Amino acid sequence: MASIKFTLNGKTQTVEAAPDMPLLWVLRDQLGFTGTKFGCGMALCGACTVHINGNAARSCATLISSIAGKSVTTIEGLSADGNHPVQQAWMEADVPQCGYCQSGQIMAAASLLAKKPHPSDADIDEVMRGNICRCGTYQSIRQAIHRAAEIKAQGGKA
Repeated sequence: MASIKFTLNGKTQTVEAAPDMPLLWVLRDQLGFTGTKFGCGMALCGACTVHINGNAARSCATLISSIAGKSVTTIEGLSADGNHPVQQAWMEADVPQCGYCQSGQIMAAASLLAKKPHPSDADIDEVMRGNICRCGTYQSIRQAIHRAAEIKAQGGKA
């Protein structure tokens, strides 16, 4: 076991965990942040996407030891009240069906918009291709990302 200190959703956290434990399980099992989902466990589906130092990352394949001193944001930390432009756009576009992949989709989209405020369809497709949606809401996801860019450009919270 190792003592790992990092920032989670803006608050300092210290956890005791095996250094090779995936961040996903620390978030879900030790800290109770269950918005980050387990999908494939091999960093292929995107359900476990979080931000590490502002970059989208797969928490199922990120060892807890590698985040010491870093900042992690989960879906719960994206916005305290669900008013992040991506969350607003997701609701407006009625994107979720089963909803299982949506936290990972939202986190990937938020990371994209932080880097590219006005992404093209090609930009969206490139970044989002690693996030699998079994319900096939890809067109709605693309529309919501464009709408989130509009909200953000109009002064929406980022």
